[in-house]
Amino acid sequence: MGMIKEFKEFAVKGNVIDMAVGIIIGVAFGKVVSSVVGDVIMPPIGLILGGMDFSNLSLVLKEAVDKAPAVTLNYGKFIQTIIDFIIIAFSIFILVKGINALKRKQEEAPAEAPKQEVLLAEIRDLLKNKK
Repeated sequence: MGMIKEFKEFAVKGNVIDMAVGIIIGVAFGKVVSSVVGDVIMPPIGLILGGMDFSNLSLVLKEAVDKAPAVTLNYGKFIQTIIDFIIIAFSIFILVKGINALKRKQEEAPAEAPKQEVLLAEIRDLLKNKK
């Protein structure tokens, strides 16, 4: 019974839930970036390079024989994946850089004393001056 209780505590902790949400958002973000690369960026690049479609680029290592399919090295898909990775990595870099800049601004901002503390300090100073 103790193991079930421990698992329950682990599963409902904020960190696990935050991590799950992050993974789900990351997967969705990856799909969006893949679509941007595959549907928006690569067609113009292919057009500039003479109508070349990167996803179909391959090197035939062994021709198809009877019912056995050809053995191919699909380097076009690899190029597509590398471009996806570079765009995702750059996007995450920009996001983290922005978050770090916001954190630095918050750390640099001077912490103002709460009004109560300011008033108490003024009262203290007035009482010192009366003596």
